[in-house]
Amino acid sequence: MSWFQNPFRPISVALGATTFAVAILLASYGPRPDWRLVLLLGGLYALAENRDVELPNGSSVSAGFMLAMASVVVFRDGSPLLGPLMVGACGCLYWGHVRKREWAKIATNASIFALSSLAAAVVFLSIPDNATSHVGGQLVAALPIGLTFSLVNFLLLVPVIAAVTQVEHREVARDLWLGDLQIYPFALLGVLLGRLYLDLGLWVVPLFVAPIFIARQAFASYLSLKAAQEATLSTLVRTLEAKDRYTAGHVERVARFSTYMGEEFGFRPTQLERLRYSALMHDIGKLIVPNHILNKPGKLTAAEYERMRRHDYVSVELLRRIDFLAPIVPSLDVDHGALGKGGAAPLEARIVAVADAFDAMTSTRAYRRALTQDVAFQELRDKAGHQFDKACVEALIRSIEARGEVYGSGHEETIADFEHPPPIAGTGSAGLGDLEIESGRVAQ
Repeated sequence: MSWFQNPFRPISVALGATTFAVAILLASYGPRPDWRLVLLLGGLYALAENRDVELPNGSSVSAGFMLAMASVVVFRDGSPLLGPLMVGACGCLYWGHVRKREWAKIATNASIFALSSLAAAVVFLSIPDNATSHVGGQLVAALPIGLTFSLVNFLLLVPVIAAVTQVEHREVARDLWLGDLQIYPFALLGVLLGRLYLDLGLWVVPLFVAPIFIARQAFASYLSLKAAQEATLSTLVRTLEAKDRYTAGHVERVARFSTYMGEEFGFRPTQLERLRYSALMHDIGKLIVPNHILNKPGKLTAAEYERMRRHDYVSVELLRRIDFLAPIVPSLDVDHGALGKGGAAPLEARIVAVADAFDAMTSTRAYRRALTQDVAFQELRDKAGHQFDKACVEALIRSIEARGEVYGSGHEETIADFEHPPPIAGTGSAGLGDLEIESGRVAQ
């Protein structure tokens, strides 16, 4: 592989050259910062980055953001742009990279932190002096400067991580955006500490150090909690699939399709997470349904149909008793009709219903072999507006076609070894199918 065939290297060079040029320009035409302040705040920034917490996507989170915010305040009346830029660049001094001599990563991080700090300083400098001359005004200003730093950092980091991991930019962006976790509290704290430094001097330095360690513990606790929640979900999913091997992978695919639709609707990360949980847990009540009903190749009797329907209510009652899953209960439409009563079902429920129906149609089941993707799309469109939400149907089709993915007959990941080979045409496509005729009438 030639030097420029690795997309990370040209990005690193471009960022480094831009940062160096900006620094030279600022040093030539603007005031120089007090180097002692740069060393103090830059050293604390480096300390914070070395006390980071690694995220599942390979990035990390730390209290360094707080030091960038403090530098914006501290240098405003001295070197308002070059000072924060130099302090931000010090955040690249991560010992793990230095030890391994990963100079490209060090230079890239220096550029990203420096340019993000510079952008925040520009926004702070654009706010009139009379609005930030008192503590209250500076604390209000913490929000726009914090958002600016976070946004610039995000925009610069996404292409870098995408180039290193070879993951699509959209997927990286979704995993990376943790603004809700750290933007305003740390911006507020950083601005407050910067103001205290201006008023009291070196006496407040210990106050800079304490949040670095407290933040690390808070981030680590948060990630441990998320890991425990994921382990709980995984256990429940594995338990369901161990009971019904014929639908192995079903809930993961429903979660994938639901996430596609959530992204089409512009869901925030927290909404996407809740939607994913709803999709993974939508069938958990099937644990109480006997296998001979779950895998019956023919039509269900009225009694069997009612027994199957009970799993929706069991899902609700089970999830109510798990604290972190309780918020998704409103997203579970117990009638599983997607549109609910008069179309009032929550959007998450309508999304999961469409994803569930699509996977049912494009998977081989005991009662019917997988349909082709085109047939499944047409079936969803035919029933859109009365059984399925039309916007959800179109969002699913649009997202799958945009990704170039194909599901259904001839494209199944795995096909279970059924005791009796399923027929080509069965008792239904998207759901349970027609009920068995009893006593001369169709049971409803």
